[in-house]
Amino acid sequence: MFVLVGVSTMVFFALRLTGDPVVLLLQEGNPTQADIQELRRALDLDRPIPYQYAGFLAKAVRGDFGRSFRYRTPALALVLERLPARLELACAAMAVALLVAFPLGTISAVNRGTATDFVTRTVSLLGASLPNFWLGLMLILLFAVRLCWLPASGYGGPRYLILPAITLGTALAGLLARLIRSSLLDILSAEYVRTARAKGLSEHVVLIRHAQRNALIPVVTVMGLQFGALLGGSVIVETVCSWPGVGRLIVDSIGLRDYPVVQAGVLLLATFFVVANLAVDLLYAALDPRISYS
Repeated sequence: MFVLVGVSTMVFFALRLTGDPVVLLLQEGNPTQADIQELRRALDLDRPIPYQYAGFLAKAVRGDFGRSFRYRTPALALVLERLPARLELACAAMAVALLVAFPLGTISAVNRGTATDFVTRTVSLLGASLPNFWLGLMLILLFAVRLCWLPASGYGGPRYLILPAITLGTALAGLLARLIRSSLLDILSAEYVRTARAKGLSEHVVLIRHAQRNALIPVVTVMGLQFGALLGGSVIVETVCSWPGVGRLIVDSIGLRDYPVVQAGVLLLATFFVVANLAVDLLYAALDPRISYS
């Protein structure tokens, strides 16, 4: 709750530093001073900032963020309209990252110090280092322009999701693969793993049942944080792939000084971020029986 209040407060006052939205709305034509004052009253911008903030908080707790200055529709409805596409891309990117990171990190840890380890670590480092905008453009150039296998941009069926998900999931896959390798190396040298091997268990059983599960806690922590980042931090990918997500809507609204839309979008994404971290905390007890919540 305190996090959301802090986020809403910072967003509210930071937006007021960007300028007067009335100037943008009336930039065409020759508005008179009376027109400007009338529009400012209509948008509830004529009152002192503290009164505007109090009114914003009173309405926000009821889910009312006002109407968009530009589109003249409820701001929250405008954000929620873009939310399914945002969630779809975030979940797909996370799936791509996990499908790549777990095999890569596990293979690297099991083959520590070998040529296989060197190759997998190099691939992970490259994946984490490639800029999203460059990788997205290269994938579009190869698979959409040259090979004509996938659409270059837009939002539609599963085929439209492949390139943005790979673009967004590649960096996360590199980060998770290195983290999984590091966690597994610590676990594989533990006493209980050596005991499991001494009992005659196969290496596969030792790795899956004993090592990987205990190595998941730091990985799950980073996954929760990164999933929150995926929800609101992929504006570049949305722009390159013309994906109608919430991040792109927020950035466009900042340029238009559309206060209600920015406030609704940022607060909604912050809520998802908080919920994702809460879910991660609750998963700890399921992953490690030694952890309990009173």
